[in-house]
Amino acid sequence: MPVATLLPFTATPNRKSAGPTSFRLTEKFILLLVFSAFITLCFGAIFFLPDSSKLLSGVFFHSPAVETNTRTGPDSGDSGSAGNDERVLAKIRKDHEKALLEAKDTLQKRPEELNQEIMNDKAKVAKDSMDQDGKDANNLPVVQYQRPPGATGHEPLDPETRDRRTKIKEMMKHAWDSYRRYAWGSNELRPVSKQGHSSNLFGSIKGATIVDALDTLYIMEMFEEFDAATDWVDKNLDFKVNAEVSVFEVNIRFVGGLLSAYYLSGKEVFRRKAVELGEKLLPAFKTPTGIPWALLNLKSGIGRNWPWASGGSSILAEYGTLHLEFMHLSKLSGNPEFAQKVMNIRKVLNRLDKPQGLYPNYLNPNSGQWGQHHVSVGGLGDSFYEYLLKAWLMSDKSDEEGKKMYYDALQAIETNLMRKSSSGLTYIAEWKGGLLEHKMGHLTCFAGGMIALGADGAPSDKTGHQMELAAEIARTCHESYSRTALKLGPEAFRFDGGVEAIATRQNEKYFILRPEVIETYMYMWRFTHDPKYREWGWEAVQALEQHCKVEGGYSGIRDVYASTPNHDDVQQSFYLAETLKYLYLLFSDDDHLPFDHWVFNTEAHPLHLPNVDLLGTEPTEPRALV
Repeated sequence: MPVATLLPFTATPNRKSAGPTSFRLTEKFILLLVFSAFITLCFGAIFFLPDSSKLLSGVFFHSPAVETNTRTGPDSGDSGSAGNDERVLAKIRKDHEKALLEAKDTLQKRPEELNQEIMNDKAKVAKDSMDQDGKDANNLPVVQYQRPPGATGHEPLDPETRDRRTKIKEMMKHAWDSYRRYAWGSNELRPVSKQGHSSNLFGSIKGATIVDALDTLYIMEMFEEFDAATDWVDKNLDFKVNAEVSVFEVNIRFVGGLLSAYYLSGKEVFRRKAVELGEKLLPAFKTPTGIPWALLNLKSGIGRNWPWASGGSSILAEYGTLHLEFMHLSKLSGNPEFAQKVMNIRKVLNRLDKPQGLYPNYLNPNSGQWGQHHVSVGGLGDSFYEYLLKAWLMSDKSDEEGKKMYYDALQAIETNLMRKSSSGLTYIAEWKGGLLEHKMGHLTCFAGGMIALGADGAPSDKTGHQMELAAEIARTCHESYSRTALKLGPEAFRFDGGVEAIATRQNEKYFILRPEVIETYMYMWRFTHDPKYREWGWEAVQALEQHCKVEGGYSGIRDVYASTPNHDDVQQSFYLAETLKYLYLLFSDDDHLPFDHWVFNTEAHPLHLPNVDLLGTEPTEPRALV
């Protein structure tokens, strides 16, 4: 049938089938017919043109047999020529049949199958397009991934521990399923009103809970949920926004969460997104001293500090909590600028005099001088000290500068801020211009875990003493929970006026699902295996289930001293990232995210230590390893 007679039929497809995929199938069908006509002409040439087989095979098929015959010259026999003709004919028939079968197979495939083949071809082209410098299409160094040990764990042998661990996984599922049902794509969930919630900390970046929860989903082996979160990150996580964000919060939650998800799963989308966001944050360092701004517009690159911070100062816990993530960004991107930025912060700090050896919470990024002499190991200061220690650990204990800064600071904290109450509770007060405020924040309770983590690296005569300090802080923070009606800790508690470990001000009585007390229990369990830490953690689980769990997730509480909980209607992203993760690890074996292979950022995102080499090895299937 002439090709033209088919055109009216194929040119006016049904509306429901009209689209790019249908059009490609029509084209392929027409090309098949053209190709068939061309083959027919070739057969005609073979049978009707004199000695045409040599001509066609030489021009179109470059048959080795024909080329050999041509090179032998006119002395070759006619029988050889006839044999070559038969071979050429056979090859033409075979190629023709193969083309018809391929075309028929293509026409029978579903549109989604064709789309998948196209995507596979694109991926192959991207892989083949890697340049000579060993970089991929995103200009990132080519990394062959191998997952570090302990990304997933074994079931505990003890039945009670196993049941408690399973319960915590159920809590995670309830929190995640509620978020997915009522607030998917929003930053956080309002579990009482069952809708999304967004804080101005993230500007118009979306999906904080998704990114924050990635690694928790993975280590709990909730792989279906992890895959859904991965798909959202790949298709929807967008940093091209004209909005002002908190550099600190975006770094610890988004950059940290993406880095952790990459180290656990090996999926390139997480590395690519982490580096992309890191590059967006670099303009924050454009200050006279290199001390970054607290707030940054991701589109314009214009930064500023919080208006309430002492004289336009940057905050110690914010500019001091970039080091881990930025060092990893340099490694994964091949760009040394990330590491240079955070190492410069240390240079600025080392040039300054420290009052009583302490680091004030405020530093002016223009003058490079301290602001108000307010010192805290809780809010505004906390994670700066944590990152000094963890930077040393992350460097395979080669960062001597970070080590010295940490242990010197810890000594100054013990001398100037640590006190005992009349009943023997050890607490860490706040220092304001030389005067102590005998208040300890919930945030400060992380220090028990930090001190325990660093005790082994202290001088041998101080290791035992530091473990004792860590245990005393854990006990004090447990008391702050035990002395409330709901058995959940307040935002801050005081030691004055005959009061110990109790919040006395209304604006300090709330609980927003914070993780710091659980974090210290987890570290203390790992280092001592004292069963009381698991019991204390289980007490917190029961209180969370009884007072914070609602139909639509988990909510914070406005007053932990009230007999009936008044919910604040926010399920914080760090509840999934930190609180539930630390609880799960508290009831897991020590080889699940072991400390000699992983270090946690301040949002509980595990980052691998350098003694696990991720470069130069063949990729492995992450889920197959336990």
